[in-house]
Amino acid sequence: MAVKIKLKRLGMIRNPQYRIVVADSRTKRDGRAIEEIGLYHPKENPSFIQVNSERAQYWLGVGAQPTEPVLKIFKLTGDWQQFKGEPAPPALLVAEAKADRHAIYEAAAKEALAGDTTTGNATTQRKPKKAVKADDTTTAAAPAAPAEPAAEEKPEGEA
Repeated sequence: MAVKIKLKRLGMIRNPQYRIVVADSRTKRDGRAIEEIGLYHPKENPSFIQVNSERAQYWLGVGAQPTEPVLKIFKLTGDWQQFKGEPAPPALLVAEAKADRHAIYEAAAKEALAGDTTTGNATTQRKPKKAVKADDTTTAAAPAAPAEPAAEEKPEGEA
């Protein structure tokens, strides 16, 4: 049985996310895998790459062949150089840690409580109302004139 290390596609239409898997070479791209050894999210900036290096070294050691995209990922992470006995590449760029939403909420709540609560100010400023033009003020203030004469005022010639 020929074993390959390849990418298994997940995610939505324009948001691909991959798992690095060890699978039989005859299986479908997204088919059954022997083992999952990593993650790859190319749309993030910088791309998110996570590889279980120990398992990758094991599978490379027993003869599993990486596909071209996986080989490039292994070269970026240094797993391929480690397998071949070459010097390691420079470190990968890592995205900054996202702020904890709960901590942000707690800080905003404390700030709101610390402020003067009797005035009742909103946390966000309201947009000012649009200024009314001078022409619009006269028509808006005056009542609309009736377009037709009232039913009581009929000409004398008609009954």
